[in-house]
Amino acid sequence: MNDIVKSNTYKSHRVSVAPMMDWTDRHCRYFHRLMSQRAMLYTEMVTAPAIVHGPKPRLLDFSAAEHPVALQLGGSDPDELAAAVRIARPWGYDEINLNCGCPSDRVQSGCFGAVLMKDPALVAACVTRMQAEADVPVTVKCRIGVDDQNEEEILPAFIETLAEAGITHFIIHARKAWLQGLSPKENREIPPLNYPLVHRMKAQFPELTICLNGGVADLASAEALLTPGADRVALDGVMIGRAAYHDPGAALLGADRLWGGDPQPAQQPDRQDIVHRMLPYIEAHLAEGGRLHQITRHMLGLFHGLPGARGWRRVLSEKASRDGANGDTVLEALAQLG
Repeated sequence: MNDIVKSNTYKSHRVSVAPMMDWTDRHCRYFHRLMSQRAMLYTEMVTAPAIVHGPKPRLLDFSAAEHPVALQLGGSDPDELAAAVRIARPWGYDEINLNCGCPSDRVQSGCFGAVLMKDPALVAACVTRMQAEADVPVTVKCRIGVDDQNEEEILPAFIETLAEAGITHFIIHARKAWLQGLSPKENREIPPLNYPLVHRMKAQFPELTICLNGGVADLASAEALLTPGADRVALDGVMIGRAAYHDPGAALLGADRLWGGDPQPAQQPDRQDIVHRMLPYIEAHLAEGGRLHQITRHMLGLFHGLPGARGWRRVLSEKASRDGANGDTVLEALAQLG
């Protein structure tokens, strides 16, 4: 682990990349790490039963280059969650996060994710058991509320209950989740954002680490949320979701400056540098029997909004899944940038 990661500076989680199902796999995280040494990266949500009963290396393996990286767990059974944390310990994650925000039908049927906002006592029991098995911080990612809950009442009560159970770090998606009537995609877009409420939570619980997720499109937006204003306190961190996937350059290139202080980040690579730095990783993956598109699907948005971006996406979309596609295919795509 590099010196920046070993220092305490990253622990403020000033910028992190949200856990996103089918997106933030190990290849995506490696790619994102090349753009920021300091941002906290999160795995896709892994359910506790899957870790307890499933193929552990396939679910938990990651590259040491990804640090700092957090494992996000889904579940609502304290015993299963504790067992999952115990099993994952040898892998050396920097944080264990409990998902209390996902609104999909699958997590509702399993009684976890956003539905847990309705039962803070159960969440407290879960995190108590998780912390007993963890050798790293246990954190919680939640919504501001669900369905017809009054978020002005439910959110502070939820935070207070979990703080009493020992949780000191909350990542708050600043929207309600509607468990009935909205799809997961609609739940990321339709419920209105309530940033002022999250700022008030930081003011009400100054001793806790409060980070905001939801609607953050670029580093300028993140920096604004990290800066105090006349009517708000500064938040401790900002978690960037879909923007980090669809336009990773705007979301992550230059992010390390938001930590300030020493040590200063190394000279920032540009987008083309990132592509060339991905090539050894790509060749190693191919040598192990992997396919090019498994990596390059995460790279399609790297040149978003720049001249040649359409050609870059077209070459990778059409050719990366073909037999024999390799690093030369990536260089062919890069040549579209001129």
